[in-house]
Amino acid sequence: MDNELVPQPSWWKRNWKWVVPVGGCLTAIILVVILVSSLFFGVTKMMQGSQPYEYAFELINQDEELIGILGTPIEKDGMVQGNINWINGNKSAKMTIPIAGPKGTGTLYIDATGKGETWNYHEIRVEVADQELDFLEDAMQTE
Repeated sequence: MDNELVPQPSWWKRNWKWVVPVGGCLTAIILVVILVSSLFFGVTKMMQGSQPYEYAFELINQDEELIGILGTPIEKDGMVQGNINWINGNKSAKMTIPIAGPKGTGTLYIDATGKGETWNYHEIRVEVADQELDFLEDAMQTE
């Protein structure tokens, strides 16, 4: 008997039983990765655009003692850690930011609360090697 006349099933008919679950799982995994990445980068961008973050960097880039230790410019050197919240007009920010200049590295700590457009700072300090520099006296309240 000659099998040349028996039509061969299409690729889809032969393979659909593994293509559908694998393709569905890969699609779900890709969507989850995109969602998590979007959330991560969105939150990071929101923290870096916040007034406490910008104000603290303005303060530390103007401090002669810190510039003498780290050099200039002093910039973020890693991932911002912490949180920032807005609830019924009350806001709070608590961040830990690795920083670096041409001469070394350190860590910037920010703790602030506020209402409306006003921020009250409870902590703005930098730890560099075995030193700790406090910027709280320079920044009690901003609008």
